[in-house]
Amino acid sequence: MSAPSRARPSAPLAPRERVRAALAHREPDRIPLDIGGSRMTGIHVRAYAGLRAALGLAPVEVRVGDLTQQLAEVDADAMDALGCDVRFVGPRPPASYRREMVEAGAFVTFRDEWGVGRRMPRDGGLYFDSFDAPLAGDPDAAAIDAFAWPDATDPARCAGMGEAARRVAGDEGRAVLAGSICGGLTEGLFKLRGFEDGYLDLAGDPARARHVMERILEVKLAYWERALAELGDVVDVVAEADDLGGQDRTLFSPATYRALVKPLQRELFAFIRARTSARILFHTCGAVRDLVPDLIEIGVDILNPVQVSAAGMDTAALKREFGRDLVFWGGGVDTQRVLGSGTPDEVRAEVRRRIADLRRGGGFVFATVHNIQPNVPPANLLAMWEAWREEAPYA
Repeated sequence: MSAPSRARPSAPLAPRERVRAALAHREPDRIPLDIGGSRMTGIHVRAYAGLRAALGLAPVEVRVGDLTQQLAEVDADAMDALGCDVRFVGPRPPASYRREMVEAGAFVTFRDEWGVGRRMPRDGGLYFDSFDAPLAGDPDAAAIDAFAWPDATDPARCAGMGEAARRVAGDEGRAVLAGSICGGLTEGLFKLRGFEDGYLDLAGDPARARHVMERILEVKLAYWERALAELGDVVDVVAEADDLGGQDRTLFSPATYRALVKPLQRELFAFIRARTSARILFHTCGAVRDLVPDLIEIGVDILNPVQVSAAGMDTAALKREFGRDLVFWGGGVDTQRVLGSGTPDEVRAEVRRRIADLRRGGGFVFATVHNIQPNVPPANLLAMWEAWREEAPYA
């Protein structure tokens, strides 16, 4: 690959043009900003309310854009005030799905369209965690096939996605990031089988693990077939995800990843690539340095969230080793320790460090490491934003 271009525009770019330049490994007028532009770069409803107040914006009824993670739907006035460059467009549930919220003891519960139980404590709850796996136990291949797999082709699923994308790109001028129908292949395995059974499958019954993940892949392929046809050439980034890393190592061995997961991901990314010119963003938390070459090999263009606090995820080293092949979307500030627990001065120093590591030659979109959590004080959010604003210009 040729060296990234450092030619800079002479005038401010529109947000979508700015993001496209960064994705092409060119230095735009400034580093693009993403706050609330995806389900991996979002902000918790409590933190969002505090941020709006700190920005002096008019009070609004905060809308929940992602129920499970309790992420806010970031309003256009907040995006304009912050200078955000990207907005999310995603699918809807099928017409046949009806969410039923049930109060069960100390929890509020529901089942998602995959049949996975979700619950949040009624007193002080922050998220809906999965708690009941519908394929737990010892299902054979026939039982797995007979499972009520979601219908990705339901017309309601993608209804309005194209119109929403055109509104984002045309009326707002922002880049369009399209979300997937569900989480990743291994994430789906663990939710459907439960963590214990899922890990036992990976270690002792790989054929069953592969079977479940193949069925999840079929749902994903059917979804992207319809979604990309609906979106056309308006979409700029296509987002997929699968958490592969923990704090100090991958969640299962690289050998297991390469034998069971990588071939299916390669098929998924090739399918997407054949239907769109949009860049492929892949979200994986944790210590995944050992898998980055594999991800590049199978077609990943953009790595998110760049968990800087995990082993081997030093931003300067990642940029040096992989910056010609990967765009880093995230890594702008450590959310595990600094953003929530540090002082505003510590937040500013962290932001300056990460920008210095990742900015050169483009290929960088500033975002927090995963979603902004409810414990983050508004003062720290303003410190992060002010430090980004000071360091963002390339000229």
